[in-house]
Amino acid sequence: MKAGLIDSKVEQKDTYPLMGSLPVYKMRASTPPACFLVRSGRNPDERIYTGGLPVSEKERSLQSMRPSSPANGYPLDPAAGSSGCRITRASSSNYSHQPVMLSEVLSFLGSIPSGYFLDATIGGAGHSKALLELREDIHLVGIDQDKEAHAAASDALADMNGRFNLVHSRFDRINDVLDELGIDKISGALFDLGVSSYQLDTPSRGFSFRKDGPLDMRMNKDAGQKAEDLINNSTHSELAQILKTYGDEKHSRRIAKAIIEARPLFTTSQLAEVVIAAMPPSSRKFPGHPARRTFQAIRIAVNDEIGILQTAIMQTIDRLETKGRCVIISYHSGEDRVVKRALRTAAGLKNTVPKHLPKPAGNPAIKLLARSGQTPSEDELIKNSRSKSARLRWFEKAEV
Repeated sequence: MKAGLIDSKVEQKDTYPLMGSLPVYKMRASTPPACFLVRSGRNPDERIYTGGLPVSEKERSLQSMRPSSPANGYPLDPAAGSSGCRITRASSSNYSHQPVMLSEVLSFLGSIPSGYFLDATIGGAGHSKALLELREDIHLVGIDQDKEAHAAASDALADMNGRFNLVHSRFDRINDVLDELGIDKISGALFDLGVSSYQLDTPSRGFSFRKDGPLDMRMNKDAGQKAEDLINNSTHSELAQILKTYGDEKHSRRIAKAIIEARPLFTTSQLAEVVIAAMPPSSRKFPGHPARRTFQAIRIAVNDEIGILQTAIMQTIDRLETKGRCVIISYHSGEDRVVKRALRTAAGLKNTVPKHLPKPAGNPAIKLLARSGQTPSEDELIKNSRSKSARLRWFEKAEV
């Protein structure tokens, strides 16, 4: 039968109200991907990757990325990949932390003078153990305010023949720690800032929004206010300022208002849900969980990480001997700004002049060995995605 005969049997006026003048006999079926999603009864926001083929319910449960929030299927932790697998192999029972930029750290610190080396954030001792194995003439002084990290570092360094001292303290007490140990000068130092994989992966610590846990976020669980106290007792302006300053959150006032209206909050999942609901729909289109900046900002405020950083840097510079070196690894713009300004000031460089026109001011205390921060290599990013935001800066103590 010819097409013209078919057309003649259809009323030309039959159109769908929402399709303008498009006749019914010219309507086309939806594209295959859309039809597949509708027929299979799947929600595109669940982000189920099956290769386009139907799967059984059992296979679906294994292959799907189980979102714990309605945030377009994003996992509650930036350390979780699209497959639902953890990026690190840290378990909640054993303290584990993959050292970031280890080869660069050993390259920069491998030639420091003999003597004492200070690791101001010892964590699992990954960097320090590698340095002790490289240099037999180095004695380690490790500081950490997390008792679990302290115990893990002690286990990791058990075969170092006593070439270390571990101290439970904050790194803004460097002078007090060294005085108590009878140490005048150090030949090198390391600051690996931020939060460890173990802390993120342990729900009871309250650092991560991926698993439900108490709103704690304290590095030292025996001191200071909890995140719960800060969230439930701060004013709107105080919360908004924390989120903006420490998290670079452009929706800080909106989120702060939502938190106050939902108070009291006691768990990480409650806080994450409030933040998700407060975010405008357009912001949910971007990669990463909407609450990641809020959690970062609150953690920094709870532990006063920015406030004590500059003090610790200046104490370290004062304790370094000539030709001694220090490496600082930061993980967000707020930390890096503090580090950059402190180092440029100590190097006698004005922060207001362009990079290509540095002007020494007086006798600088340190010499910057690189003008810009170094980032992880592509190989490291593949092995450890959590290193993506790391920025390394290093310097050497100048001759007096």
